[in-house]
Amino acid sequence: MGKYLVLQTDFGLGDGAVSAMYGVAHMVSPEITISDLTHDIPPYDIWVASYRLYQTVKYWPEGTVFVSVVDPGVGSARRSIVCKTKSGHYVITPDNGSLTHIKHYEGIEEVRAIDEVKSRLPHSEESHTFHGRDIYAYNGARLASGEITFEELGSVVSNDSIEKLEIVEAKHEGHILSGSIDVLDVRFGSLWTNIPLDYFKNEGIQHGDMLQVTIFHQGKKVYQNIMQFAKSFADVNVGEPLVYINSLVNIGVAVNQDSFSDLYHIGTGTDWKIELRKAPRIIFEEEEV
Repeated sequence: MGKYLVLQTDFGLGDGAVSAMYGVAHMVSPEITISDLTHDIPPYDIWVASYRLYQTVKYWPEGTVFVSVVDPGVGSARRSIVCKTKSGHYVITPDNGSLTHIKHYEGIEEVRAIDEVKSRLPHSEESHTFHGRDIYAYNGARLASGEITFEELGSVVSNDSIEKLEIVEAKHEGHILSGSIDVLDVRFGSLWTNIPLDYFKNEGIQHGDMLQVTIFHQGKKVYQNIMQFAKSFADVNVGEPLVYINSLVNIGVAVNQDSFSDLYHIGTGTDWKIELRKAPRIIFEEEEV
């Protein structure tokens, strides 16, 4: 077991909530290393929380403990769970769909339900709205420090019993590659899709090829353009759109030095679909005089 604890929330940093989680974890053990995945998940957005875990978990050492708290159902009957992933990482989170992408793309070895009455910060029994501090950070620190084992955190529950959000599978049908726009590269407004690079390889698409990109929202076409499949952003002029490979080796769509999402009002999630295909080659011939 490593001594790494990584925190993700939708709390922001405008008050002391995240600091309180740090404090509780360090009271459990001053020896653990605490890092932040992000605290800027959009409020209540379980889909984005799930994706950011998938984006990040596998790049930490085996045994790292992740605590993800995007919890619109805090204080309700929803379960608190801890999972061990196929890659040997641990995630403590509400059972509300936050493990969707990890389960789908990486795999979960085992899930246990945490007893919210017994396994919580001492003297926090009357608090029912800050489980991020009282249950998740507290138990995350206990697990990361070795004070408690994964097996001691709770009883086994079926993998199939945990909540899961809908995922739209990427498809390669004919010469059309399609999928969903899963999330943004937030700071730069680029679109990250679930279409893998292998689809481009199978279709014979190479850097420099021109692609027709079509975006749909709830089945209605809202954007279409032809753009270059670029190796890097520098391959196109400033302000030009491009298709590229993101850090997860999936297909991304961007505008060089601008926000594609803002410019064209494109969102994310299963309501947003994208299709790509090789653009027809256009040859301009001079007219005979």
